[in-house]
Amino acid sequence: MNRIKLITDSSCDLSKEIVEKYNIDIIGINVSFGEENFISGEDIDNDTFYKKMGESKELPKTSCPSPERFMTAYDCEEEHVLALTLTSKLSATYSTAVLAKDMYLSENPSKNIQVIDTESGSIGAGLLVIKAAELIQEGKSIDEIVKEVERLKDEVVFFGSLETLENAIKGGRINPIAGKIIGALNFKVIIHITEGVVKPIDKARGEVNSLKKVIDKISTKVTNAEERTLAIGHANCLEKALKVKALIEEKNKFKNVVISEVGSVMGTYTSKGAILVGVL
Repeated sequence: MNRIKLITDSSCDLSKEIVEKYNIDIIGINVSFGEENFISGEDIDNDTFYKKMGESKELPKTSCPSPERFMTAYDCEEEHVLALTLTSKLSATYSTAVLAKDMYLSENPSKNIQVIDTESGSIGAGLLVIKAAELIQEGKSIDEIVKEVERLKDEVVFFGSLETLENAIKGGRINPIAGKIIGALNFKVIIHITEGVVKPIDKARGEVNSLKKVIDKISTKVTNAEERTLAIGHANCLEKALKVKALIEEKNKFKNVVISEVGSVMGTYTSKGAILVGVL
């Protein structure tokens, strides 16, 4: 039987149930509000994060974990370690995991450690982590799993709808006046997460129209839904996520459906009320 330890970071937004089911080791990414520093998923929960973010005049900041945190995770009884990280285009977490690998192997050369840049985040990365976990349970070798995950990265279909541009304004990405005009007109931005980058690709007026556009884009891109997993991430808006699930299932029946909350890492970018939809 394979002895493989599966590791990812807290940007993946996997539920506690999935993490426990597959015995996944989560490395917390740092989140800070001014001088207040937290480790996402460890000493700040999602409700507290969204409340603090709404009250803060400045955008929270995220930073990658220290190499020591990864090295501690690598120091396990399993012979093989597989780590999947947030896209390297948004964070230095991948490069830190690789640095930690090199540091650990210099003292423990018999361990086999593989690190994968998911080129995604939130539920997009989460879907790849779930797939890796399933392959581990099937008894695949670590080399087989790495090859399959690398192949599947291009197959992740990932769209989202942003409820507000508040964080884009706080972060200086959008002029405050323009942002207020867009907000007054009730426009929601549609995003596409691909090749490790979040790209605004469309807009829609009102929640219903924005969610319909996301669902339409997913339906257009996805084939063989009955063989694939649907993941819905919500930024502190579970009812909206359940609505999206019901609407999608009117058109497609997926093999599995996963609903999870967007945590403090990706929530920093999406703001409260966002819906992310991914399929693999």
